[in-house]
Amino acid sequence: MIRLFKHYIPHSVILLGLIDLVLLMISGDFAWRLRADQLGMPSESFETRLQPLIAFALVMQMAMIAVGVYGADALRSVRFASARLLVAVSLGVIALALFNSLFTSQIFWRSTLFYAMLGAIALLVMNRLIVGGILGTAAFRRRVLVLGAGHRAQRLRELGERAESGFVIVGYVGMSEAAPIVEEAIPRTAIHNLKRHVENLGVSEVVLALEERRNALPLKDLLRIKTAGVHVNDFSSFMERETGRVDLDTVNPSWFIFSDGFSSGRAFSSAAKRIFDVIVSLLLLAMTAPVIALFAILVKLDSKGPAFFRQRRVGLYGQSFDVIKLRSMRLDAEANGAQFAAKNDPRVTRIGNFIRKVRIDELPQTWSVLKGEMSFVGPRPERPEFVSDLEDKLSYYAERHMVKPGITGWAQVNYPYGASLEDSRNKLEYDLYYVKNYTPFLDILIILQTLRVVLWHEGAR
Repeated sequence: MIRLFKHYIPHSVILLGLIDLVLLMISGDFAWRLRADQLGMPSESFETRLQPLIAFALVMQMAMIAVGVYGADALRSVRFASARLLVAVSLGVIALALFNSLFTSQIFWRSTLFYAMLGAIALLVMNRLIVGGILGTAAFRRRVLVLGAGHRAQRLRELGERAESGFVIVGYVGMSEAAPIVEEAIPRTAIHNLKRHVENLGVSEVVLALEERRNALPLKDLLRIKTAGVHVNDFSSFMERETGRVDLDTVNPSWFIFSDGFSSGRAFSSAAKRIFDVIVSLLLLAMTAPVIALFAILVKLDSKGPAFFRQRRVGLYGQSFDVIKLRSMRLDAEANGAQFAAKNDPRVTRIGNFIRKVRIDELPQTWSVLKGEMSFVGPRPERPEFVSDLEDKLSYYAERHMVKPGITGWAQVNYPYGASLEDSRNKLEYDLYYVKNYTPFLDILIILQTLRVVLWHEGAR
């Protein structure tokens, strides 16, 4: 894993992305040469067209990130990746064509985009067949030794067996006399020299997966392993890095206090985020006002009641505010009290079903962003009735209120809509990761990936 602006990205994804960037520039240059030959245009130097080529490649790659080309499913399946690549390249070409039509007079580049699109799809799919397959082999994964043979070690085994995993477990060492859950674990007493055992296996990282650490930490062994240049990690930090979530089953207050995160240098990032929120909310309200007005009329025609509704939500530092949304449920939807939306919820109207799937009902929340009560990116704001109950049942739930709530967020793009205590717990793990590791870079990733959620209706309910 590479930690880029406090966010962990697998080496394989970084390498695959860099190769994609080069291939996109090659396809753009090839399309330029082909079109120039067709028109009999004089050749230009590569430096002359370098800037448009870089712009073409970056726009395409942002579209690829947005539709999930570098996600776990795309890394597992070439067929899935190819389908997403087709959508991403098409969206990128449309965006570039619109930009050229509105802001430049380079008709030549507009006519070249079709050739660039065909070349890009062919080269990118080939990259996944060749390079993607090689990167997925065990030879290109980090070699991990697990100290422990219980439930935590079993969880690591299941995580390492995933196709998109960036590590391979080369061995387990049972550190206690308890019956092992991982049967192939070697008892610690059978290993004369643990440091030499690590060297013989070619281990690059040792993970502590002890069920009980009190009086069980092999400090002498760990010190020798660490000074030999092998990375030593605890279970909770390893899971955070590999899954993009905070594992509530194993963390404790001391882990939050002493682990990296919750940086104090957020003043500049917060100011930049607020400037971004104000500018984009003004633009988005201006652009989507006709859409909001149209669906407000349709909501009124579809069912009795107002087109908009206000709902109390919990925001920054636990303070409440009113959020405005397009009404998607019947007027008597909460006659029996507040409740989560369920799958195929009968309270949802016909128009409401559509606007919830494409997230149009969320657009009026942009007003809350402009007022400073929300941000574009952050944990989902929950209702006070639910928050009081969840804070009693879930540890560290109040910590998600240390940042402004958002229209979209890390939990929203990684986990489907949840309507149970277990779903809320899973989403809290993602929210805590965001609160702990927030940077503008992570915000950009979330905003790009929100397009994937909207296009494929992931998590809509």
